[in-house]
Amino acid sequence: MKNVLLVTSSPRGEASHSTKIATELAQGIGGNLVVRDLWRNPLPVIGPDFVHAMFTAEAERTPAQREALRFSDETIAELEDADVVVVAAGMINFGMPAGLKTWIDHITRAGVTFKYGEAGPVGLITGKRAILVLASGAVFSTGPYSAMDHLEPALRGNLGFIGFTDIETIRMEGVAFGEEAVLQALSQATERSRELVATVR
Repeated sequence: MKNVLLVTSSPRGEASHSTKIATELAQGIGGNLVVRDLWRNPLPVIGPDFVHAMFTAEAERTPAQREALRFSDETIAELEDADVVVVAAGMINFGMPAGLKTWIDHITRAGVTFKYGEAGPVGLITGKRAILVLASGAVFSTGPYSAMDHLEPALRGNLGFIGFTDIETIRMEGVAFGEEAVLQALSQATERSRELVATVR
């Protein structure tokens, strides 16, 4: 039985296309599902206590530093327990929603999710699969706006840095171009989602 972590982040809430498709995908995989809803329950933005705690021995951390790392410990534990991680995001100003960036900050910790070896950084979150479910108003995967896509490359880079090597992407593009474009994007995403579910089981 698979352990699935679903991370949603769109500020569109219930109207979010990425959340809708990602939720259906995660539920379709079955198994044990944990949902990290960054829209309803945003993580605290990291600050001085968090940063100093990372460079302080555990026994020497202040109560404030331990509290600052509490959410990081929780999110990393969810990541470690998962076999499949489904990340849903709508593009905001060419990049990821602020809440999702904060989640990335919490799960990227030296000595915990990555380390530095002789050949450079080594990811410690291995043997897992990630599926990115991304929505954008325009088309960014190809064409003149591709250079402005700071969402998928960033997520792939961040997850790859901490050890993910199996990363798939489902895109819903051009959803700002009217109802027909939305329906087409959702249809294609649903079809791709079903294909991926079949490969996970």
